[in-house]
Amino acid sequence: MKPSASSTTTDSTRRFDLGALIFLFAAAALALMVVLPLGWLVFTSLQQPETGRLTLANYREAFSAKIYLGPIVNSLILALSVASIAVAVGTPLALLMARTNLPGRTVLRAAIVAAFVTPSFLGAQAWMLLAAPNSGWLNKGWVALTGAEHGPLNIYSLAGAIFVMALYNIPYTFTFVSVALLALPSELEDAAAILGASSLKRIFSVTLPLALPAIVAGFIMSFLEALAEFGAPAFLLIPARQQVMTTQLYLFFQYPSRIELAAAYAMPLLGVTALLLLAQRRLLGRKRYTTIGSKGARRNLISLGPWRWPIFALAMIPPMLSVGLPYLALLGTSLSRSWGKGPVPGNLTFYWYRWAFLDNPQAKNAILHSFTYSFAAATIALAIALVVAFAVSRRLIPAGGLFAFICMAPFVVPGIILAIGFYSAFSRPPLLLYGTAWILIVAFATRFLPIAFSNLMTALQTLSVDLENAAQTLGAGRIRTLFSITFPLLRNGMLSAWLLVFIPALRELSCAIFLFTPATAVMSTVIFDFSDAGNFEAVATLGILIMLITLILVTALYRFLGRSLLEAQSV
Repeated sequence: MKPSASSTTTDSTRRFDLGALIFLFAAAALALMVVLPLGWLVFTSLQQPETGRLTLANYREAFSAKIYLGPIVNSLILALSVASIAVAVGTPLALLMARTNLPGRTVLRAAIVAAFVTPSFLGAQAWMLLAAPNSGWLNKGWVALTGAEHGPLNIYSLAGAIFVMALYNIPYTFTFVSVALLALPSELEDAAAILGASSLKRIFSVTLPLALPAIVAGFIMSFLEALAEFGAPAFLLIPARQQVMTTQLYLFFQYPSRIELAAAYAMPLLGVTALLLLAQRRLLGRKRYTTIGSKGARRNLISLGPWRWPIFALAMIPPMLSVGLPYLALLGTSLSRSWGKGPVPGNLTFYWYRWAFLDNPQAKNAILHSFTYSFAAATIALAIALVVAFAVSRRLIPAGGLFAFICMAPFVVPGIILAIGFYSAFSRPPLLLYGTAWILIVAFATRFLPIAFSNLMTALQTLSVDLENAAQTLGAGRIRTLFSITFPLLRNGMLSAWLLVFIPALRELSCAIFLFTPATAVMSTVIFDFSDAGNFEAVATLGILIMLITLILVTALYRFLGRSLLEAQSV
């Protein structure tokens, strides 16, 4: 029986209403997750603690007191040094990979990926085991070999923090420059070679100028990462009684907490981040202006001759310092009953792994919380990003650009500042989430929402709308079209987006350290607490578990993203 016109209209209206309801729910979630916390952050920075009246007194105190200006100077020194080292090392590595016949490329790329996904706070913890002034294994080895009174290394210093953080920022420059070099045609370099230019002259006169926007973009990204990083400075500089901006923000939260002052202190960091990211995007957007012609698949690689393997050994030094030695230090410590003796016969044990999984309630709960919260955060971020990305890419709503901007806004907000906004917004009625698991879940979802959104937007732009239009022509509603056509075609992109949120959420520290309570602790916060208490065996065990889980997930993720994994993670 043919349905009546009125029946068809009613069904169509119902389908439209369902789709509109889903989008309204996503829009409301965006408002709560992004707009409200950032709005409260600004409002709190202008609030007088005693009366609640609006004032600029917080800004005056934050940027006039000498005790608060020192951390700003230290942050700038740290960020500039880290970014400079990352560019100085990452650019040659990218050139070797893209323009020479360097052997062992697969091994080198895998090592750089491992460094990229290793949290810098775990690297800092590992280097504490290796280079602490009196107890570090490298210093003890030096004393044993030379008979000196003490070793030469002191990781608890600004120089130590710069060293550790630079190791884990090298992949940013490597990624940007590698992508740029692979996209650049080789005609200009070939022309220079025909005219008699040597390999070095071609690199400095042709290749590097063409890749300059990508090099600057890598510098900016490393600068911002170092400026906003909390974990490594907290592990290495707080014991040295040296502060940077992020550790000073942490101290504002200690008793008696000064949230209004913290919010004011955070605002310039937010502004600098936004401006530099805008500059980076413009640089990357203009990176093709120097090239003429199509992308050539054929490249005349520079021969390294008999220096191939020595140069490969030299190229492996940064990965060895960021992955090899730190992973061995963490693994050896986790297998030692007493870390100071090292993994030697009589001191080897699996006790700490049994302790983490069975004996210690705090560690067991932290592992469970990390998985649960990360799973929930990744699912929430995926759901919201999927709805908004579909609506924006298919131009189903007016002001789609505004919703895209809101989805990407957390990208310019360092995690530690986002946490202050969440604390300000959700530590009071009617939205009292502080002290519950939900504040961590929503904070994680918000923090990594831009990754899911940008990944899904890219995937949706590769899908033709013809099948969707055909399904609707045959009478399928928007929701049925989504589930029967779009989602199956988008399956790999959705899984990749979910994993790209789950992995960083699993080891997130900068947000969690401000928002957790003893009842909602996760692995990263437990690592921070155990390190503060000097229980390095427990720290190493939890660190190994985090990295084992991360590397398994990254291996699976490589199936969907391949070599673009580094680029996707840096979005």
